[in-house]
Amino acid sequence: MKRILLVEDNPNDVELTLEALQQCHLANSVEVIRDGADALDCLYRKGAYSEDKSDLPCLVLLDLKMPRVDGLEVLRQIKSDPALRRIPVVMLTSSREEKDVVQSYDLGVNAFVVKPVDFAQFVEAIRTLGVFWAIVNESSPQS
Repeated sequence: MKRILLVEDNPNDVELTLEALQQCHLANSVEVIRDGADALDCLYRKGAYSEDKSDLPCLVLLDLKMPRVDGLEVLRQIKSDPALRRIPVVMLTSSREEKDVVQSYDLGVNAFVVKPVDFAQFVEAIRTLGVFWAIVNESSPQS
């Protein structure tokens, strides 16, 4: 089964994102990781994830502001690794800073989405992301 990796440390945003994905009735499983270093360990199957046999995620929803390793560094490592770079990465963040948008696209992000404050708009944004990237989009055979 395809899975989505949600890399977010804000408990409220995690809860809202999971609720929004659930409301969309996506069949995918969602794995929540609250730390950038743990996200990289998960993708590379290191540390606590060394026994993980699951497929790579079909989508990574990544926040910029993460403990230990920030979202831009996680993105940089994903997109510079031939084994990972085909995984779609969506920066899902509260930042509206132009430098964050530019740097994310320079590093190869597939989309940059600013989290709406209104819950209904947030649900719609997540629904649109989830439906497109997890269902409509044809994943690379190697992802």
